[in-house]
Amino acid sequence: MSENRFDSGISRRNFLQSTAGAGAGLILGLHLPIRSVHAASAEATADLFSPNAFIRITPDDLVTVIVKHIEFGQGPLTGLATLVAEELDADWAQVRGELAPADVKLYAHTFGPVQFTGGSTAIANSFMQMRKAGATARAMLVEAAAAEWGVAAASIGVERGRVHELTGSRSKRFGELVAAAAKLTPPTEVNLKKPEDFKLIGTHVPKLDTPAKTNGEAVYTIDIQRPGLLTTLIAHPPRFGGRVEKLDDTRAREIEGVEDVQILPEGVAVYARGYWAAKKARDLLEIEWDEAKAETRDSGALIADYQELARKPGLPASRRGDPGAALAGAQTVIESEYVFPFLAHAPMEPLDCVIEKQGDGYEVWMGAQSASRDRAALAQEFGVDTEKVKLNIQLAGGSFGRRAQHKSEFAREAAHALQAIGGRAPIKLLWSREDDIRGGYYRPIYVHRLKGGLDADGNIVAWQQVVVGQSVQKGGSLESMFVKNGVDLTSVEGAANLSYAVPNLDVSLHSPELGVPVLWWRSVGHTHTGYTSETFIDELLTAGGRDPVAGRLALLAEHPRHRGVLTAAAEMANWGSEPPAGRARGVAVHESFGSYVAQVAEVSRGADGSPKVERVWCAVDCGLAINPDIVKAQMEGGIGFGLGAALQGEISLARGKVVQSNFHDYRPIRIDDMPQVEVRVLASAERPSGVGEPGGPPIAPAVSNAWAALTGNRFRRLPFRRQSA
Repeated sequence: MSENRFDSGISRRNFLQSTAGAGAGLILGLHLPIRSVHAASAEATADLFSPNAFIRITPDDLVTVIVKHIEFGQGPLTGLATLVAEELDADWAQVRGELAPADVKLYAHTFGPVQFTGGSTAIANSFMQMRKAGATARAMLVEAAAAEWGVAAASIGVERGRVHELTGSRSKRFGELVAAAAKLTPPTEVNLKKPEDFKLIGTHVPKLDTPAKTNGEAVYTIDIQRPGLLTTLIAHPPRFGGRVEKLDDTRAREIEGVEDVQILPEGVAVYARGYWAAKKARDLLEIEWDEAKAETRDSGALIADYQELARKPGLPASRRGDPGAALAGAQTVIESEYVFPFLAHAPMEPLDCVIEKQGDGYEVWMGAQSASRDRAALAQEFGVDTEKVKLNIQLAGGSFGRRAQHKSEFAREAAHALQAIGGRAPIKLLWSREDDIRGGYYRPIYVHRLKGGLDADGNIVAWQQVVVGQSVQKGGSLESMFVKNGVDLTSVEGAANLSYAVPNLDVSLHSPELGVPVLWWRSVGHTHTGYTSETFIDELLTAGGRDPVAGRLALLAEHPRHRGVLTAAAEMANWGSEPPAGRARGVAVHESFGSYVAQVAEVSRGADGSPKVERVWCAVDCGLAINPDIVKAQMEGGIGFGLGAALQGEISLARGKVVQSNFHDYRPIRIDDMPQVEVRVLASAERPSGVGEPGGPPIAPAVSNAWAALTGNRFRRLPFRRQSA
């Protein structure tokens, strides 16, 4: 039996049609992916059991779970396979995972007809769907055994990949029953396990993709090779909105290995037999750019404009009570202004795509986060039906939102690059790190202006907040869903729905339009609203003489899950005890994507005068935790990601040009900045919710609040290290 439990190669798939789906959440009349034609002949010709679009069982007892959500490190390959294996009663050692191809008819998200991974929805979206898929397969295996043995199905059990008589001695492996089970009609209703009967859900089963990622077998887009493939690099305009006006490619074409140079709508493409030839040639291009419509302002000028806007109310996002009157009558009024910079996603693997023209169709390999949208965009650019585009979804080395573009701009760019050479050779379009850092689609700049009021007893009586920042939804594919009466709900999420019991609240929004392309960034609006909400509440509580934990608990009386994680994190950190000399602690609690996270950070003053985060205690309530180890990993990763951005993350413009270019000046967190992290996953009977993003929002405010306790100073402009201590 192969030790590689993850199959990322989904090219040249055959398809087998089943008779029916099973129960709510399963699709009827499915075309089911089966093993590729280059598999071992014994497996390729054997009977297969594929009761729905998500499961394939072969005579060798392998259970392959086809996962419709892309795997870029957040864990759905293992999590969704666990759901199937649990209800199927498979042995985890026989379970494999495989990324589904792009096929919205089979693998649509439950919130609409799109095949998409994002918003920390993978597990929540597929929780019942995958469990029913597993239970359906189990029922059919049992029915096959019952027919063969001439007994009632109720007298048969399943355990660790074997079907057996409950009171007799007969048993069979899954593989011995697939031929008979494949001839059966799937049941329309199946019974699911009760939580107390779970054997895999809630346990630390090993991740399916870890072996392949550690031994080099895992296939990423950059690994794909095709006969005659040309590596393609594009010179993009140095300012957003620029266009090619004049090109001299004489010297570029002289580089050995260069096959062609073409002007595209996005810039100038160089095609070569290898990356370095393409890179050297691109560096030699002489391009004059038309920048008549380009963005030419500095970051400082943009921020100054935002600060002016923040002094007046925007479009109403949320209101309760009469904040104006409450502020007028307050004993103490505190005002704060916060500034957040552009942030790049900076995944470890920059954007890449392989496209090959095949007859009257196209085959594509890419880490497609929005698979159905990318496939449709490619078909549109090529002028063919969607069915003529075969999109093989590959593993991706991170994304944080970068690969899910509203209009599939990167996929369209790849199509343009292939069209420019008439499709005469396959291309591998690669973006360098510099291309990615300077390529736009950033977390927007935001400015917040807050005003809070306290009465004579220190109670918080009013909260006014004005948010200024580009909309990441306007003009995009989800505008109708997320922009209401001019308000981008993702710009104010975490602020407009403030959980604290403040009787008078007013939140409004300005959404200025810039020439800088922006996009959602890991945890979207919560990246900035979580910071303002948790640092400003901390400031108000401190001014009112309240303990940061006790004060929050009092204001969260109607929010038991907030209280649960806050209490747990405080207990873990032994809140109230004296921290080690030269250190202080701060706390934050925030809900996002249906999950509740509280963190306590312990900080000291670093050698450079900025915060040195020593320890973080984190409590998370994400409903039923399918795999607690993955939940912990995502909390740890979210803490590192959010902390890196808070400490030093900043994209800045100088006359419209991006200043930063690579990891030397757009630094992710480094190992010496990573604190000791302890995570507690709270037991819960609630349905699973997201974990890929919720670990990020609380860390920056927890650190900032600890810094205020240590030094008396509060960070109102990020990143922390841009300011002198």
